[in-house]
Amino acid sequence: MKYRKNGKTGQDVSLLGFGAMRLPTIKGQHGAIDEEKTIHMIRHAIDNGLTYVDTAYVYHNGNSEVVVGKALKDGYREKVTVADKLPFWIAGSKEELDGILAESLRRLDIDIIDNLLVHDINEGSYENFKKFEVLPFVIKAKADGKARNIGFSYHGKTPEFFKELVDLYDWDFVQIQLNYMDQNMQAGVEGLKYLASKGIPAVIMEPLKGGKLTDILPDSITDLWETAPVKRTPADWAFRWVANFPEVTTILSGMSTIEQVEENLSILSEAEAGALTAAELSVIDAVAAEYNRLIPYGCTECRYCLPCPIGLQIPKIVGMRNEAEIFKSLKKTAFEVNAFLDVKPSACIACKKCEELCPQHLHISDIMAECAEMFEVR
Repeated sequence: MKYRKNGKTGQDVSLLGFGAMRLPTIKGQHGAIDEEKTIHMIRHAIDNGLTYVDTAYVYHNGNSEVVVGKALKDGYREKVTVADKLPFWIAGSKEELDGILAESLRRLDIDIIDNLLVHDINEGSYENFKKFEVLPFVIKAKADGKARNIGFSYHGKTPEFFKELVDLYDWDFVQIQLNYMDQNMQAGVEGLKYLASKGIPAVIMEPLKGGKLTDILPDSITDLWETAPVKRTPADWAFRWVANFPEVTTILSGMSTIEQVEENLSILSEAEAGALTAAELSVIDAVAAEYNRLIPYGCTECRYCLPCPIGLQIPKIVGMRNEAEIFKSLKKTAFEVNAFLDVKPSACIACKKCEELCPQHLHISDIMAECAEMFEVR
């Protein structure tokens, strides 16, 4: 495993971090984590050098924290940095923040969270961030010994707003989304460089864009990878692109299978900063441009939009819309929409609650209307 120095603490941190948002589940039920598989995966990763585990209060309907806590028993807790997130946007008042943090500690069954993040500060949530005095709250949590380091995760729209947040406080670390498709999205590469200029460690999420860069490859993408001077898997290319930045401290991967754990351990035991050649970077840029041309909507299936008040499977529907476009499979998708979805896109009432929560800032109600028009039988 490759390690990078945390410039704030001097600690060596594994380049690969375990993101506990997409754990294996039982019968596809999001909240029903397969504990045996998950515990094996996390411990196997730690046994092979991984030192960073990231979870959140809302992941897997709250069960991610519980299962991560179980995985870190038997001496594993002492081997890792535990990162957890405070979702201030689910609170009704600042007084509720104490209860949320206490519940995270209880679920994890630990006394202190190593890296406590303010979860997803963006333009829409910023007013509550100020109103609920979230920054003073996490500063106090650190002073009270409930957190060793404090930071935030960002899904805002621009690098400019991101810089404003960075400048609010001398953060111990910050977590941003970055992959070769999203170089200029949210904080982007510009935000990564800004963190480095402030001496703030950068933790990266969504390096594979929720699996979109690896799971299904359109023919045009496969053809572009074939032109590369070196043959690698799509996951290998995506991870190496992020690892190529020396400003990156840790790269989180939401692993769902032991095979993914093995592959990612292998890749990030080799990846080096500044190692990609100009020819390799040129191919990656071409792939990014083609993906951005093909994919209508940048959903990462993070499930922040759920539950929908009327039961729409929003990530599934957006994914079906994307695949219909990428693979020109309109008839197949129409059949699947009408045959297998209990709640059709046309049922959307445009309440836009999901849009307030979407980290990718998708206009979901418009997408549902579009899918209804394209796929549903009249």
